[in-house]
Amino acid sequence: MTSVRAILLGSGGSAGVPHIGGVDGHGDWGACDPAEPRNRRTRSSVVLQAPDSSGGGALLVDTSPDMRAQLLDCGIARVDAVLFTHAHADHVVGLDDVRLLNRVAGRPLEAFGTPATLDEIEGRFAYAFRPWQPPGFYRPVLVRHPIGPGETVAVGALQVQIFDQDHGFSRSIGLRAGPFAYSTDAVTLDEAAFATLEGVDTWVVGCFQRDHHRTHAWLDRVLEWIARVRPRRAVLTHMGYDMDWAWLRARLPAPVEPGYDGMVLEVPG
Repeated sequence: MTSVRAILLGSGGSAGVPHIGGVDGHGDWGACDPAEPRNRRTRSSVVLQAPDSSGGGALLVDTSPDMRAQLLDCGIARVDAVLFTHAHADHVVGLDDVRLLNRVAGRPLEAFGTPATLDEIEGRFAYAFRPWQPPGFYRPVLVRHPIGPGETVAVGALQVQIFDQDHGFSRSIGLRAGPFAYSTDAVTLDEAAFATLEGVDTWVVGCFQRDHHRTHAWLDRVLEWIARVRPRRAVLTHMGYDMDWAWLRARLPAPVEPGYDGMVLEVPG
C-alpha cells in the first residue's frame, strides 16, 4: 500500500472563518478566537501526493474560491488531475485558475467527478471543457472523466476509491487513497461507505458545527462515525465559526483533532 501525503489547503465551511462582517468590518469570528491563527479558515480542499519513489502523482480535490492563495501558501506548484466531490460553489468556483496548473503541466488536466457533478460544472464553465487549441493556456482546459461510487481512479501511483455520500438535498463523493480517506459535505454515510473506510489509517472528515445541521455532519455524529471506523488518526475539516480550534483540541477524544489550513499529514502505507 502506497504511503500518502495529504495537504489540507483549506479547512473551513462555505463562508470561511471569519465570515464577512463583524462590528469593525474585519470579520465575524463567532465562537472562534481571532488570536488563534488556526481559526482562520479558507474553503475546504486537499491535495494528495504519492512519493516519487512509488511513481508519484498529485491529485487536487476541489477548486475552492481560495485555490490560488492556498496553492501558493502550501508551496504546491503542480498537480496531475482534479477531482470534484460535488458542484457547490465553495468547491468549484476557483476553477479558472486551473489554467495556471495547465501551464505548469503543459497539458489539459483530467477532471474526475460524477456525471451529474461534471454536467453542472460544465454548465457554468463551458469554456474550460472545450478542446485544447495549442499553443498556450489562456483558459483552463479540463477533460471530463465521469466516475461513480465503487470505482477506482488512478493518478500516478495514487489509487483512489470513490464512495457515495448523502449531502442532505444533494449527493457528494468521498474518497480513499490507500491508508488515507477524505469525506466532506456529508450528513449521512451508508454501509458501502463504511465498508470502503474499513481499516483506514487517517480519515479527514467534515464536521461543520457543534449542533445538528440538515446537510452537514455535526460534532456528535462525526464522533459516532469515528468510533465506528476506528482510524489511527481522525482530523476534522469543513468547520464553521463555532468550532474554535483550542476548544476542540481540549475536548476531543483521542484520536480526533481539529485540522487547519496548511496542515500536512504524512500517512504511512
